Amino acid sequence: MRIDLHTHSTASDGTESPSDVIAAATSAGLDVVALTDHDTTSGWDEAAAAAHQHGIALVRGAEISARSHGTSVHLLSYLHDPTHPDLMAEIGQTRSARLSRAQQMVELLAEDYPLTWEHVVAQSGPDTVVGRPHIADALVALGVVPSRDAAFADLLTADSRYYVPHHAPDAVVAVRAIRAAGGVPVFAHPGATGRGRIVPDEVFDELAEAGLAGMEIGHRDHSKEQVVRLLGIAARLGMLVTGSSDYHGAGKLNRLGEHQTPAAVLDAIEEQGHIEVVRP
Repeated sequence: MRIDLHTHSTASDGTESPSDVIAAATSAGLDVVALTDHDTTSGWDEAAAAAHQHGIALVRGAEISARSHGTSVHLLSYLHDPTHPDLMAEIGQTRSARLSRAQQMVELLAEDYPLTWEHVVAQSGPDTVVGRPHIADALVALGVVPSRDAAFADLLTADSRYYVPHHAPDAVVAVRAIRAAGGVPVFAHPGATGRGRIVPDEVFDELAEAGLAGMEIGHRDHSKEQVVRLLGIAARLGMLVTGSSDYHGAGKLNRLGEHQTPAAVLDAIEEQGHIEVVRP
């Protein structure tokens, strides 16, 4: 079984529609793929229909933004109830904050570059959670930077004068909300030092007590040293270990299936989840 539990579509910051992500996963030889757009489930129905069409299993999920002791944390929520009021309230507040933050960043960038909000909106879809990736794509389209990665390495980095933080729930609160919605929370790329600060070891204990189920350790942004560190923490806390691509289409270099999750881990996730895996 070839299982990839972390992908993004145009419902958030990917460059392919949910159905195209499913088609790409099928072409890549995957047996199971998860759609985990940022703070939204709007791509689920389209992805499920495409999964039936292409004969591939689909894990419905989302990547939930959170914070822990001032550090950004991303939590993959698998198989949760998409109508649960507490989780939807947290996600809705974060979506609104993302939009406001993006607008403020565009205003700051416009002081030095020929960027408008219309340029950014043109890079997103009607149901997209607009964020920094769409600002990056607009800057690429204008010729300000050569690529999305270049934009994030300079103008959109957290150290840039154009950066604006946004609201996100405390990670413990987010984990509890995911569990209350019947979801299975997994810490996404927890050792990705190239993205900025990472949480210290004791945070994993806090999150485990709150209900964190696992850690995404197989990820291209993890060094060998971080993999060793994280495997030790996961073993100590009895957590599930996943591996995923974090695919964004043309938005990132990440390729479908470059890291994978064992079938037994998927079985454990499905056993804990509120909704079923969509199977052909």
